[in-house]
Amino acid sequence: MITIRISREPFEVDAALAALSREGIGAVASFVGIVRGNGGLVALTLEHYPSMTEAALHDLAKEAVARWSLGGVTIYHRVGRLVPGNPIVFVACASAHRRAALEACTFVIDRLKTGAPFWKQESFTDGRDVWVEAHESDDAAAARWG
Repeated sequence: MITIRISREPFEVDAALAALSREGIGAVASFVGIVRGNGGLVALTLEHYPSMTEAALHDLAKEAVARWSLGGVTIYHRVGRLVPGNPIVFVACASAHRRAALEACTFVIDRLKTGAPFWKQESFTDGRDVWVEAHESDDAAAARWG
């Protein structure tokens, strides 16, 4: 089961986790990313090209299912204007065993950070708006998965 949702609306973590929990599933690992407010950040605006982004996330989930024989993957990603403290991304992977669920969850978030077509603009208290560039640390995290 693969569930992908890209939305301006907040997501429900409890409902998503419950949907992945069923017979044969021994572990569900999840990650929630939250907008940081450091450095005077007042908002983060995410843009995307819907069909391209959805296809990229679906392909990423299919790769995780194949690599770890998962029982399910859920990826929720928000777009639009978000403020510090808002959840921005949710990834959950379900498997018969914890190691597969944990590794797959890490894989998905590492690869999502560099491979999903989202464009981010940060807005600051001093009035600056800055497009976010790729980070070397994100590239290194994604590269370790081959």
